[in-house]
Amino acid sequence: MQLTPQTAIYITHPQVIVDSQVQVTEWQLSPLGAERVDWLAKRVADLSSTCLVAVVCSAERKAIETAIPLADALGVDLEQRPHTHENDRSSTGFMPPDAFERQADAFFASPMRSVRGWEPAQAAQARILREVVAAEENHEGHALIICGHGAVGTLLYCALAGLEIDRRWDQPPGGGNWFAYDRLSRRPLSHWAPIETLFVDQSQSREKQ
Repeated sequence: MQLTPQTAIYITHPQVIVDSQVQVTEWQLSPLGAERVDWLAKRVADLSSTCLVAVVCSAERKAIETAIPLADALGVDLEQRPHTHENDRSSTGFMPPDAFERQADAFFASPMRSVRGWEPAQAAQARILREVVAAEENHEGHALIICGHGAVGTLLYCALAGLEIDRRWDQPPGGGNWFAYDRLSRRPLSHWAPIETLFVDQSQSREKQ
């Protein structure tokens, strides 16, 4: 993946420590999730030599913990945009995995209505698209890395690709995935892939020099 000022990359936080006693917005990365982010940070360190890069994230802890190592590696300030948060599901709070998956299926299947009090998918899509456009405008001339969440990331992908909201476009399990899009055309340049595939070509090229 070649990074240019015309490129934006959306990255989802990887694995977290699931704790029913902690608010979901305050969940932190698991040791595996943190290890994956550190791996990626080593590969973004030299990107600032090719173009200016801005890093943006939501105000949820897991997104911040994903973004900080990347911003630090690039030597740039991190911009938090609270309205890039995950779809609001505070009405149900923590749900066991099986129940959560059924609820998520219903969320994507009925995008125009609230399912058990969750933010409707269509509303979440409009919000994330609006925030991403604002972030682009705030960082003209910069490549943009946005660290966020799976559901709103999928909704963003659907909006950019001109697709109907459908969970078939959801990220692979586990989190820690990415897709890129062109900032001018606002069209996807890729579909979801694990962060381990991001910037690998550049790092391998440097290793051969």
